[in-house]
Amino acid sequence: MTYTVQPKRLGFFSRVLDHGDAATRYRLVAEQIIHAEKLGFDSAWVAQHHFDADEGGLPAPLIFLAELAARTSHIRLGTGVITLPMETAVRVAEDTAVLDILSNGRLEIGFGTGGTPQAFLPFGLESTDRGAVYAKSIATVRDAWAGRELVGGNRLYPTAPHLLDHIWQATFSVGGGERAGRDGDGLMLSRTQPRPVEAPQAALWDLQNPILDAYFANLPKGRTPRILGSRSLFVADDRKEALHFAELGLQRIRERFIASGHIVTGTTTADLIKAFDVHVGTPEDVIASLKADTALSRVTDLVFQVHSVDPPHALILRSLELTATVVAPALGWAGQPPMQQPRRLAASA
Repeated sequence: MTYTVQPKRLGFFSRVLDHGDAATRYRLVAEQIIHAEKLGFDSAWVAQHHFDADEGGLPAPLIFLAELAARTSHIRLGTGVITLPMETAVRVAEDTAVLDILSNGRLEIGFGTGGTPQAFLPFGLESTDRGAVYAKSIATVRDAWAGRELVGGNRLYPTAPHLLDHIWQATFSVGGGERAGRDGDGLMLSRTQPRPVEAPQAALWDLQNPILDAYFANLPKGRTPRILGSRSLFVADDRKEALHFAELGLQRIRERFIASGHIVTGTTTADLIKAFDVHVGTPEDVIASLKADTALSRVTDLVFQVHSVDPPHALILRSLELTATVVAPALGWAGQPPMQQPRRLAASA
């Protein structure tokens, strides 16, 4: 069966990694999301990470999005993702139901199974149990939102049955694509993912197109596909400037990966751009790079992040402007015109 996708939507994603303390990080990301809304972006997403500030700086995404809901008016607000096995499922259902009301129905909820094995331990879990815990938890969330009876004869207040159409599942695997399709949920594809031993040089789309095939094959008849393709993107007015900040950011992440026991092949900026699946340069450079990614032609939601380049805040704002006005339209996005004219910003290290 052939599926057609909806017109592409444009999103901005942050792992909340701007340089500075937690208060600075939250302030800067809030400014970036507000800027994205002014530029016509359709959605903004934040990740949840526990304990490791270098991996991601936000353990409580729903609290952060509640603040953003009061400071924005129409951009959709999403979690990418809530690590559901580490949460109490009924509390997640309650918090998201209330937040969706406070945001005037703008909430999107991405769920995932979790991160590093050691992060599970303070929650009283072993990483090996996360699959089973995730399955039980997401079933509880669905029941609660739908208003079905929970243990003890309780029912959620307020109910939120419409949120069942705003679930996204993140995955690296074909099996995860099958599950998201079978459940009728949105599918979240990562900006990068590990290469299998048998294909260490595989392109990202070589790994993700089979996931997409599995998703489409299992999607219930009549269910509209929702596919989020996340990509690392840093667009600048000058290619040399873009590569300078790419070198700084990618060398930092290379060092962290090696310290954690990972093998990173190559040491040059070009090697690291390829290894970490980063699209970087002028708008023309980035458009050409993204058009080579065959998986992106099958997604409904183009969602871009500046990680792992992590440029200064001013250049993130400029990258958002160039993405909205030049890059995304070249990839098929036909969003609302920006509320303000893009401007050139001076670089700062």
